[in-house]
Amino acid sequence: MLLEELKTRNIPELKSREEMLEIIQNEEYGRSVPPPEKVTFTVAEELVERFCASKATLHKIIAECVINGKEFSFPFYAAVPTEKKKHPFFVHINFRDDNPDRYQPTEEIIDNGFAVLTVCYTDVTSDDDDFTNGLAGVLFPDGKRNADDSGKIAMWAWAASRVLDYAEQNEEWFDLEKSIVCGHSRLGKTALFAAAFDERFKFSYSNDSGCSGAALARGTTGEDVEAICDRFPFWFCENYKKYVQNESNMPFDQHYLVASIAPRYVLIGSAKEDAWADPKSEQLCCVAASPVFKNGFECEDRYAEAGDEFFKGDIGYHLRKGTHYFSREDWQKLIKFAEEKIKN
Repeated sequence: MLLEELKTRNIPELKSREEMLEIIQNEEYGRSVPPPEKVTFTVAEELVERFCASKATLHKIIAECVINGKEFSFPFYAAVPTEKKKHPFFVHINFRDDNPDRYQPTEEIIDNGFAVLTVCYTDVTSDDDDFTNGLAGVLFPDGKRNADDSGKIAMWAWAASRVLDYAEQNEEWFDLEKSIVCGHSRLGKTALFAAAFDERFKFSYSNDSGCSGAALARGTTGEDVEAICDRFPFWFCENYKKYVQNESNMPFDQHYLVASIAPRYVLIGSAKEDAWADPKSEQLCCVAASPVFKNGFECEDRYAEAGDEFFKGDIGYHLRKGTHYFSREDWQKLIKFAEEKIKN
């Protein structure tokens, strides 16, 4: 059933990782932002005394970067279990910097033995068409871009990689073989982009990312390229607008983004009532990306029902009840998937 449905969508064949990354940079997200010439970290004192009942510490950290000879800094937060060992950890690209947050049940994450590093995306650059502030202002001093220059998603993903730089400098706390980048909605797209372009991330989790994220564009019944480019063109490069009402001529589809993370791990999360993100197209994207993974996507030959989880392969998928939200249930599924793969 699923393979037959996939055939009707006429998606492009998978290519080498290098070819796929080049295509999606040029045609969709714009260029991946290069690492800074220099990055240092300033750590504040413990922010919350006896955080999580003294089971963790919480610090605010400032990443101080030099890019194109210019200085740029942004904050992020580190919640780390106090147990003295290397911990698996999440780099959570979040909408807010709260700890805990409606999208981040920090104490539950700590209780499961994970650390969590959180960056608020608008601390990096604004979520609008202003390319003169934050990282965008450093990259584009006049606010103008070429057709394949970075969109905001690429910039937020760059910040996730700088947070990973911090983890690398503190290996006594973080298990670098168990690094997971995650996000919800537009930041789920960002988490996929971050892992595709930064092979240091061993896992990527996209929650309800939909159009231009984990959902195939061809044949979607949810948000399409026209709708997303009408409201959020600044997330992408200018070239992406060529495919408004023209998805059939794209030289790629979203399975290129997911496949570019192979041979590492990917988990896609959907919500039954999130029709705009089109859960069926998200599940089909897993099927389409499957061939390049060592252990591809394993699921029953049907569309998922609420409560289903398909975790056997290197690509996982789950569908829950409810609407567009990064819920505790999603985190529990993510932790379960990560723990199963960590054991192997």
